[in-house]
Parts: sequence; C-alpha cells; structure tokens
Amino acid sequence: MTHPIPTQEASSFKALRSYKAFMRFWFARLAGTTANQMLMVALGWHMYELTHSAWDLGLVGLFQFVPALILFLPAGHWIDRLRRSYIFTACLTVQALVAALLYMGTVGVGATEPWVTRELILLISVILGSVRSFQSATQQAISPTLVPAHILSRAIAFTSGGNQLAVIGGPAIGGLLYALDPSVVYCVCFTLFAFGMVLGLTIKDATPIPSKEPTTLKTITAGIRFIWNNKIVLGATSLDLFAVLLGGATALLPIYAKDILNAGPVELGILRASPAFGALIMTILLTRWPIERFAGKRMLGAVALFGIATALFGVSHSLWLSILALMVTGVADSISVVIRMTLVQLETPNEMRGRVSAVNGIFIGASNQLGEFESGASAALLGPIASVVVGGVGSVLIALIWRYQFKGLFARDRLAP
Repeated sequence: MTHPIPTQEASSFKALRSYKAFMRFWFARLAGTTANQMLMVALGWHMYELTHSAWDLGLVGLFQFVPALILFLPAGHWIDRLRRSYIFTACLTVQALVAALLYMGTVGVGATEPWVTRELILLISVILGSVRSFQSATQQAISPTLVPAHILSRAIAFTSGGNQLAVIGGPAIGGLLYALDPSVVYCVCFTLFAFGMVLGLTIKDATPIPSKEPTTLKTITAGIRFIWNNKIVLGATSLDLFAVLLGGATALLPIYAKDILNAGPVELGILRASPAFGALIMTILLTRWPIERFAGKRMLGAVALFGIATALFGVSHSLWLSILALMVTGVADSISVVIRMTLVQLETPNEMRGRVSAVNGIFIGASNQLGEFESGASAALLGPIASVVVGGVGSVLIALIWRYQFKGLFARDRLAP
C-alpha cells in the first residue's frame, strides 16, 4: 500500500530547506568535495612539476584507488557500527591535515626551502585513497537518516547537483589558484575542509543499532550477500557498473578534441565539462519535480539514452553536436543515478547501509577506472570512433538485457514504497 506524498512538503524546494541537519550536511559535503577536487588538480600539477613524468602522474591515481579497493569492506562494516556523522567529520579532518601539511611543505616551514617531494605526494595519495573508502560510503548512508523516505529522491537529486557544482568549479578554481601560488590553493583547501568539519560536528544523524555479532568475515561481507540476494539492488548497481564500463568516453576526449574535431585545449575543457553541465541541469529539475512513477522504466530508459547519446558523440565531427551529445549523457546519467541511489538506500535497512554503500561505491569506482582502461584498449584495437560507438551500443544492449533479467526492477513503479 502506497502512502500519498504530503502536498505541503512535496510542493517545492522548501521541503528540503525545512530539514536543517540535511542542509548542514549538504553544505559540508559541498565544501569537502570542492576542496577535494581542488586538491586533486594541485597534486597532479605539483607532481608533474617535480618529476615531469607521466608515469608518476599515473601513480598518483593508482595510489589512491588501491587503498580504496582494499578497505571498502572494512569501511562499510565500521560505518554500520559507529555514528556516521562522526566518520564523515573525521574524513574531512584528515583531509584538512593533509592540506595543511602540503601548505607547510610548499612554503618550507621549518626549512630553508620547500620540502614537498615525490614520495610525500605518493604517501598523501595513499592517505586520500584510504579516506575516500570511508567518506564515499558514509555520505551515501547519511542522507536517508536525515530526511523522510518520500522526499529522499529530491534530497539525492539536490545532493547530486551540489556534487556537480563541485566537479565543475573545483578543478577550475584549483588550477587558477595554483597558477597564482601553490601555497594559496592548499590554504583554501584547508579552509574548506575545516568549514565542512565544523558543520559535520553539528549533524545528528540516526546512529545504527550496534550489532552484537562479533567482527567476522561473515559480518564484514554481509553487504555483498545482501546485494546479491536483493534483485532490485543487484539490478540497479550492476546496471550502472556495466553501462558506464562500456559507454564511458572520457578517456578518449583528448583524441576527439585534437584529431577528430580539430579543436584545442579550451574546447577540450568544454567537452570534459559538458556531461557535468547536463547533469547539473537535470538534478535541478529533479529537485523541483522528483520522479514519482515508473521508476524502473525510467532508469532503464535513461541508460539506453546514455548509450544512444554516446554513440552520437562517437560519430559526430561537429564540436557543438559533440558538446550537446555529451550534455545528454550527463542528463541521462543524472536520472539513472538519482533513481539508483534512492532505490538502494530505501531497499537497504539502516543497519546495513554502510556495508551496502561501500560495495556500491567500489562498483562506481571500478566502472570509472576500468571504463577508462576499456576505452583506451578498444580504441587501440578498433580506433576511437568505433570504440565509442560500440560502447554506446553496448550500453543500450545492457539496458535491454536488464529489462528481462531483472523484471522486478523494470516493473518498479514508485521509489518509496
């Protein structure tokens, strides 16, 4: 039996503003994500200035991904045993200390010259990757404890919009500040992390009921078993994994900009930002007009649209058509993400959300990282245009296959039961 959405709460964005704890969490997350995006840009530039090595640039990403992969199961376990707002705040605190360390190393505190080295940046990359394994899953698990179920999709859309703002603005601001002075960007990152940390201390989320079970391999891997046994959650998470794995074209954008569209670095930046702009526009619309009916059909339809737009980008030789196609991929991805995240959180009991969110987070990370590898490998074999087109068609086929393999997901009507 479904419950009607209260007209007063569902009427506008005011439905979210009335939940002060959620808004504090939103601003804390926005500050932390913006600072993290700035920090990633600065670390990359700093490493390249020190070593002039593309290999070392790759190591920065690898040294972040491997700890996140190793720690995602233990992270989910502890997220379900401790107050999540405390874990979120602790993650911001560690990143604030990292930014402070980089600031001191850049200005040469305690020495006659700067003492940031290649080895220090790689060590910091390991720390940031470890923190990410806790923070990403914690952020996913907090929202359902701060707002009621009937406006959760609106809250997730609003949160996704803030994340897109950070993804668009963070790297641009970080690059600009680094050009002025590397110490400035690290100082601003510390300020933003500290601001998020202070806000995090004011959040009172619903603490999971501590389990009396001993910490064993069975309890740590409970999130994997839960996803495998819940076909709605399994279908939603695996759909995103395979669709992004096949349909991602981000890694090939430099080739498209230079060799196919005859464009330069400015146009490349626009191409890279286009999916985020499309996603931002859609999340704003979903915040105002949330998805209330035909959730499963719309999710699968969004994945199919993502594949079609990717294939269109693959065959385009027009800069503006390529930008438009990438914006449509962002729109489709935003719809899919909001539905998937809402379904996963609503289908998962509060005491399991940390472990399930950790598994979901590693699925997202794997799809992005492996998707870039798949794009590069297939482009080397087939050429960039064929690689992108085949990937887009593959995403459409995945949506069709999932329509029949996960009939419960396809038939799902309302997000909140």
